Amino acid sequence: MSSNSKGSAILHGKCPRCRKGTMFPYSAYNLIRFHKMNEDCPVCGLRFEREPGFFFGAMYISYAFSVAIFTTVGVALTVLGDYSLYTYLIGIGGSVLLLLPVSFRYSRILFLHLFGGIDFDPQYGR
Repeated sequence: MSSNSKGSAILHGKCPRCRKGTMFPYSAYNLIRFHKMNEDCPVCGLRFEREPGFFFGAMYISYAFSVAIFTTVGVALTVLGDYSLYTYLIGIGGSVLLLLPVSFRYSRILFLHLFGGIDFDPQYGR
């Protein structure tokens, strides 16, 4: 993927317009600040929250991530052996909690890139 491709911008959490500025100022595993998001792109000035409550729609993507995690861990535990209900609950719950910062971020990144109505502008991408 080139450094200016849409896939690369999504993977690295970059602005959908310039594909240079970061959407989140802190690491995903800074557990105190993983949810903090830049209000505007530090490179092109694009306002990330398109309208008040815009990112409520990202909850649907987050839900899909959670279902995928539940299913994957549940199937993996079933295939690996005969475990108790508590093992399933701890395994699935622990996996969801461990991946929460990544799920939170990528649900917002994907929602903005796919439903934000923002096109790449080569003027800002230089």
